[in-house]
Amino acid sequence: MTLTIGVDIGGTKVVGGVVDPLGRVLARIRRDTPADDVARTRTVIVDVVRELAAGHDVVAAGVGAAGWIDAAATTVGFAPNLAWRDEPLRDTVAAAVDVPVFLENDGNVAAWAEFRFGAGREATDSMVLIAVGTGIGGGIVIDGRLLRGANGTAGELGHAVAVPDGHQCGCGRQGCLEQYASGRALVRYARAGATEHPSAAATLLDLAGGDAQRITGPMVTEAARAGDKVAGDAFQQAGWWLGIALADLVQILDPQLLVVGGGVAEAAELLLTPATESYGIALGQRGRLPVAPVTAARLGNSAGMIGAADMARARLAAASGVA
Repeated sequence: MTLTIGVDIGGTKVVGGVVDPLGRVLARIRRDTPADDVARTRTVIVDVVRELAAGHDVVAAGVGAAGWIDAAATTVGFAPNLAWRDEPLRDTVAAAVDVPVFLENDGNVAAWAEFRFGAGREATDSMVLIAVGTGIGGGIVIDGRLLRGANGTAGELGHAVAVPDGHQCGCGRQGCLEQYASGRALVRYARAGATEHPSAAATLLDLAGGDAQRITGPMVTEAARAGDKVAGDAFQQAGWWLGIALADLVQILDPQLLVVGGGVAEAAELLLTPATESYGIALGQRGRLPVAPVTAARLGNSAGMIGAADMARARLAAASGVA
């Protein structure tokens, strides 16, 4: 049985695991991401690969990185939520470990995992994943293949403009979807609501020790599930913008399936219910025709790790001339 390592690097955490050909995770490691320190982030990745490889007979490692990966899949050109700028990540990690290393965008590997082993497993042709976490990523599978684009940067769904001249985004643009439907946006909505209407945010403020600026994403989820109005309204706002984006994807790509994943999406109905409602409204007359259903991702926080490992397995086979 061929085992590979998958490493998923996000703005807050690095998750690595040993994965078998059926997408099953046999071992797992999690570390915090030192997002503002390139060298330390690289060290964390290398340490995770080494530790996993020491305990298992693995043939390759796949790295799913939050950022724009070049066409050759060797370099992170830019990462809005990390300090990488023209970082030759594949080669620097490969030089420090004893297995071949393959690099891909984190949204792409998560999409591949859901298509192969998760929510899109029954799809025969196409699927789009929009991953709602600290930021927003995504991945597109068309004709059963991952769409990377001419320069390797297709699928950056979070950086499509939702509001012209809107909030400044870390990517350099203004009004990106990431600023309106991500985990950071959710927290912004909740903090503003709790500040303006503290009486409607009793549960939320209690969790935050009375300080609206200490509100975190998990607190918003917990408070919303407990019926806190401000927390619930924050999910309504994020979900509304997400649904608009999903409708745009249908107009452009007409996929078989739309999958919503990422850390924030684990709040399930809190996000998916308003997103599905606004999706239907935004489709307009297009909604009279067959359109992709919207469903929750199935693999949770393991998607990026599983997809990175499966991608490494496939690319190693291709490089070796194995069908």
